[in-house]
Order: sequence, then C-alpha cells, then structure tokens
Amino acid sequence: MSTDTGDRTGPTASITALGVRAADAVRRWPWWLQVAVLYAAARLVSACIFMAAARHQGPNPWFPATPDYWNFINIWDARWYGRIITDGYPAPLPTDAAGNVQENAWAFYPLFPALGRALAGLTGSSPAAALMVVAMLSGLGAALAVYCLFRHKASHSAALWGTAFFATFPASAVLQVPYAEPLTIFLLATALLLVVRQHYVLAMPVVVLLCLSRPVGVPFAATLGLLFIARLVERVREGRAGSHGPRELVSLAGLTALCGASALLWPAAAWAATGDIAAYTKTETVWRGHDLVPFKPWFDTGIDLFGPVLGVVAPFVFAGLFALLLFAPPVVRLGAELRLWCACYMGYLLLFLHPQTSTFRMLLPLFPLALGAALLSRSRAYRGTVLTMFVLLQIVWIVWLWAWAQLPGGGDYPP
Repeated sequence: MSTDTGDRTGPTASITALGVRAADAVRRWPWWLQVAVLYAAARLVSACIFMAAARHQGPNPWFPATPDYWNFINIWDARWYGRIITDGYPAPLPTDAAGNVQENAWAFYPLFPALGRALAGLTGSSPAAALMVVAMLSGLGAALAVYCLFRHKASHSAALWGTAFFATFPASAVLQVPYAEPLTIFLLATALLLVVRQHYVLAMPVVVLLCLSRPVGVPFAATLGLLFIARLVERVREGRAGSHGPRELVSLAGLTALCGASALLWPAAAWAATGDIAAYTKTETVWRGHDLVPFKPWFDTGIDLFGPVLGVVAPFVFAGLFALLLFAPPVVRLGAELRLWCACYMGYLLLFLHPQTSTFRMLLPLFPLALGAALLSRSRAYRGTVLTMFVLLQIVWIVWLWAWAQLPGGGDYPP
C-alpha cells in the first residue's frame, strides 16, 4: 500500500493553502482597495514593458538612445501637452509659405493641460511631472469609476474581472503616460454611471468637462438623444403609469442639449482665438494629409489592406459584425445606456475617423464591452486566458507603436 501523502502534506499543499488564505484575505478588503491594487498591478506590468522597450530604443526625435522610463513615456502627444502648458495655443494658425495649416496645438483639447498647468503652478514641478501626476490619478479614478459602473450591472466578481480586462487592454498602457485618455475615461465612466442611475442634473457638469477633455461630445450627445427618444416613446406608450416621469424627461432633454452645445465649445474657442471658423477642423485634418470626407478613409484603408474588391466590402463587414456584437447576450446585459454609447461611439469613429495605428488607442472608450467579455463565461481558465492575451498584446502595442523606429519613407506609426 502506498504511503505517499505528498499531495496533502508536502510543499505543494502548503503553497496551495497559503494561496487560498491570501485569496480569502483579499476578498475581505473593501471594493475600492481591491480595484486600486488591481489597477496598480496592471500599471506596474505596463511599466516593466515600457522599461524593457526603452532599453532597445534607438535614435529618435526626442532624446538619445536607451532612455530612462520617464523620458520614454514623455514622447508623442505628451510633448504637445507639455508645449501647451508653456506656450499656450497659437493665434493665428501656423501656416507654410503656401498658406497650408501646419500641425499645431489646437488639435489637443484643453482640460488635461489646464489641470497640468494648475498643478505645476501649485507645486512648482515641471509640466511633464505635473501631467504625469494628473494622468496617474485620473487613471486610478477611471478604474474606480469603471468598477462602480460595472457593479451596477453585474456581481462584484464579474465587475472586478471586467475592470481587470479594462486595465490590461492592449492599449491600456496609455493610461499611465501624459495623455488625455485616463482623464477622459474617468469622466466618461462617471457620466455613464450618473446616466444609468438617472441622475441627469448631477451629470451636467461632468458632461461639460468630458467635452473639454477629448472629442467625445458628439457621440455622447447622440447617445443621450437616442436615450431621450426611447424614454419618451415608453412614456407615450405607458401613459401616466409609465416609469419615466416628466421631470426625468425634462432633465434628460436638458442634459442632451447641454452635451450637444458643449461638444461645440472647443471648435468655437479655436474660431474665436484664430478668427478662422474652421480652425479646429483644419488642424485635425493636417495629420491626415487631406480634407475630412465622412466614411471615405475607411474605404481607402480597406482598399489598401485588402484590394479594390474586398477593401470596399471590408468596412460593411466590420460594421455588421460590431452590430451583431451589440446583440450578443453578454452585451445585452449591459443595458440600453451602455449599448447605446458603444453604438454611437463606433458610429462616430466610422463617420469621422481616419483609421490608422492610433485607432487601437481610440477604442478605449468602448470599455463597457470589457464587462461583456467578463460575462461571456465564469470560467477562470477563460478569464485568465483573456488577461494573459491582453498583456502579451500590450507588449506588441508598446514595442510596435510606442517605441520609435523610423520607416523607410521617414517618420513612424503613431501610438
């Protein structure tokens, strides 16, 4: 008879028991501490990837080869935000000898650099350091707000897994660099949470700030408008006994109107400062190299990637698959508000975006789908696999897009 009891009393059993006790201890932490530790761990992983990539960074437009971590994350758009703090926005628009508008700061919304300027003024720190602090605190706030939003739709475990997917998404490394994304996600998640809870008046100042952080005001206004129409139709069908009263509808209508007006604040500010009514649009299209034509860039990119026949079909296939995704059972559980936001934001990207490597970063506002991914299966193997794949793809994102490697024709793909 075998007397081997190693499985129950050996080192493996001791490690397993220790892991179980640690997991039990973590479960007793308050939710905000669990989210904060999860988010900090995700950012630590991203920092390690950044540092490893920096060791292999060659000559570039910003600093000598093999930079340290802080220099390495303060490149690309981070330099623009730092320049805004020190130099402000140009008036009039900078142009070349032929009168063509050049790349300039009006492409970058004002809230993030304004917070950085305020912090730098209060602490005496450099603009880069101030922007980093704002980004890191905003990223933590975003994780907490995302969890609260997810918790409104799912159990603690599912909401925590959804937050983990958000925090490790391949482009999530941008949440710890001096970019406006972490601030925008924090404001967006907060605004969506208030809308889901039907606190429309409280959402008003949040929406104004959201519209001054990044160009997401138009799809958010469209989301609110469609939600108002749906609520109004329900009210008409159900009569006075309906669940949506006149006060709620008036508040939602007011929030929709305010969001629509706020979406125009930054283009209006650019017009007022430069005297050019199309100052913002001209600036945005400089990076494209051609005028804004709705939908056309998607077909151009499709043709470049898949040829003249499949390339024309590809945008329709992509839009159709995304529409089907919104009707998948795990996504339906997100509720009308979050599904409407995802639909309107993707519609906005299809209408106005020039698809390129920056598109991966611009998918972050679709973070509600992370909860849908967590709800797809409760299997630890499935959820762990998704988490692992996200981290691996994060390595690809940082090494391929964040690190600078000059292309044969000059320049490099932007992150």
